[in-house]
Amino acid sequence: MSENQHILIVDDDSRLRGLLRRFLGDNGFRVSEAADTTEAERRLSGIEFDLIILDVMLPGEDGRQFAIRLLGTGRQVPILMLTALGDAEDRISGLETGVDDYLTKPFEPKELLLRIRSVLRRGIRPRAASVLSFGAFRFDRSTNRLTCDSRPVRLTSGEAQLLQTLTARPGETVSREALVGDEGDPSGRAIDVQVTRLRRKLEDDPRQPEHLQTVRGEGYVLWATATDA
Repeated sequence: MSENQHILIVDDDSRLRGLLRRFLGDNGFRVSEAADTTEAERRLSGIEFDLIILDVMLPGEDGRQFAIRLLGTGRQVPILMLTALGDAEDRISGLETGVDDYLTKPFEPKELLLRIRSVLRRGIRPRAASVLSFGAFRFDRSTNRLTCDSRPVRLTSGEAQLLQTLTARPGETVSREALVGDEGDPSGRAIDVQVTRLRRKLEDDPRQPEHLQTVRGEGYVLWATATDA
């Protein structure tokens, strides 16, 4: 199963990266490393990986923010997240970003290997559709272009990023934490403001939304369907 499968390890602990590189190499995987998300992006721009092992606590952009950003672009590569934070809330928060699995440090290498093989057996997540429709609206994820009855609708960068994340998981509830991304507002208020502004553009009555709805205590859901480009 592991023959020629290529794993990217993103962790600022060089000793751990080295140990995992040797262990996974001995088990038949090809392995590349990155110390932070900037280096990871450089590697992802030129190589197709089968799996990313991603630490939460990274210098600069943390692992959760990076995962949200990657998934928001519709990337297919599965993600297994590592963290030294063992509380149930931290694990749930990590899984809510949309990653495929979550493992707490310290861990047994054999357990990591079992988790990796389990994720790879599930297969690559389906690529998010490039164009989605809701009512008279169409959103092209490849260009961040929103139209209504073929007429362009202007979006701010924040609104476009919000639509990117929501259209990556149409019909699914996306938590405020998963939507925060680079906004960095732990209360989620910035996202609530963005949602309110976006609803003014998408809904006939923003107070009774049909497309972008609130799931009380959980987050938001965008009712959209894939369509031909």
